[in-house]
Amino acid sequence: MGLGATLTARDYRSLAELRHQIRLFAHFSEQAVRSAGLNPHQHQLMLALKGLPPNLRPSIRELAKRLQIQHHSTVELVNRLARSGYVRRQRGDVDRREVLILLTVKGERVLSELSLHHRAELRKAGPALIGALRAVMREQRI
Repeated sequence: MGLGATLTARDYRSLAELRHQIRLFAHFSEQAVRSAGLNPHQHQLMLALKGLPPNLRPSIRELAKRLQIQHHSTVELVNRLARSGYVRRQRGDVDRREVLILLTVKGERVLSELSLHHRAELRKAGPALIGALRAVMREQRI
């Protein structure tokens, strides 16, 4: 379907349902993260850090790119997480000018608990989310 194509009422319903399912999971995530004492952006940074592909360095630049936020916003998130003991900075082993961001034991523990909770929720919410995505793809012939 090109940009000039028209959408049917069914297309809008399937898109709205997908957005609704995404929002339900996002709301669950926000609540779970806040109950653990973090804000959603902090959780996202910690998850991005832990899930970083092995060929990428855990630098501020890479984290900013993964989170799609500005460099200075990433620095502030790292600062807050470091003050709370969830992450720490470490100089690069090859290039000492490089600063790498690492999860602490406390950060690993909290992230693990949150991730297990999220995975359990996805087991429950996943079928509706997948169904909504399939409906959009079917309607759009993606």
